[in-house]
Amino acid sequence: MNQVRKADPNNKTVAENRKARFSYEVLDTIEAGLVLTGTEVKSLRQGQANIQESYASVEGGEIWLINSYLPEYLQANRFNHEPRRRRKLLLNKREMAKLSQSVDREGMTLVPLKIYFNDQGRAKLLLAVGRGKKLHDKRETEKQRDWSREKGRLLKERG
Repeated sequence: MNQVRKADPNNKTVAENRKARFSYEVLDTIEAGLVLTGTEVKSLRQGQANIQESYASVEGGEIWLINSYLPEYLQANRFNHEPRRRRKLLLNKREMAKLSQSVDREGMTLVPLKIYFNDQGRAKLLLAVGRGKKLHDKRETEKQRDWSREKGRLLKERG
């Protein structure tokens, strides 16, 4: 008997940084928790967030998400949060040390890829360690994408 697995409503992607994979060569990814207030979680549950221009930085032995946009929750008038505040990321010490070493020594960048809710309903951030691509690398990526799209069309036509 095959069990059909239903899509969990809690496990959904809220925000995705699609441009990050184009602009950065992603070498490693890590799942990190987010320190959020109640109104930020409610705003995320409504599916409103933007991490297009955000990045993570190591400051004082902690890792912070900077320039992410979570709009204000409309029903929480005076208890609302700042939309562009810095948010602390929750990682264990070993992961933080590994990330800070790669940023300091190797010149890598911490780029958020997506914010989502896991199976327990907690907000998580998929954080990537990446190296910025040069212009010729971006052109090569675009050529490969165009060729794979064209190849799919040709195969579809010929059956």
